[in-house]
Amino acid sequence: MLRNWILPCALVGGLITALSQYLIYRYAPIERVMGIVQKIFYTHLPLAWWAFASFLVVCIAGFAYLRTHNRKWDAIAGAAAEIGVVFSGLALISGSIWARHSWGVWWTWDPRLTTTLILWFLYAGYLVLRQIDMPRDRKASVCAVVGIVAFLDVPLVFRSARLWRSIHPAVFASKGGGLEPEMRLTAIVAILGFGFLWAAILGLRTTQIRRREQLDAMSITDL
Repeated sequence: MLRNWILPCALVGGLITALSQYLIYRYAPIERVMGIVQKIFYTHLPLAWWAFASFLVVCIAGFAYLRTHNRKWDAIAGAAAEIGVVFSGLALISGSIWARHSWGVWWTWDPRLTTTLILWFLYAGYLVLRQIDMPRDRKASVCAVVGIVAFLDVPLVFRSARLWRSIHPAVFASKGGGLEPEMRLTAIVAILGFGFLWAAILGLRTTQIRRREQLDAMSITDL
């Protein structure tokens, strides 16, 4: 069943992403202060948003596993965590490139940057935990709890700019500092393209984890 939607989803994501590249470099205007470097925003923003979506999936799948003890949910959580760590890591790297041009430094302990870095370490630790040798069901339960608790940092990332003084720019602001209509449309298309690719990768990686578990179970049975 998974293969029935993964490939079309990937193709749609690829087409929309290709369209977003045209919009980024041919349609969206060049920002007057930052110049061409500002266009990294159209990659940085989708990476960050879909990383947060990944961690939300880890949290939901964790609750579902604790309720049902169905290994499918553990596989979904593992796949989502892997994608989230990769996407959030790339968001931090692209943000650092942007910061170097905008603020003159590669890194600053801004509240939003700091909470995002903490989030990356939390879920990187979650992935390490998934590799620890312990009984299968116990490990899945422990990982589910850790994935749920770690998600508490995601709302903190969003609220950090308001809770503490932050120099991180607001996105889609309604008053002042917002995007030009062309920039807004380009950002939305880029987010949509990344979303389809994210869903395809999540489905594919979940399938791979499930197949690996089935092969491991067969190996143990043969022994």
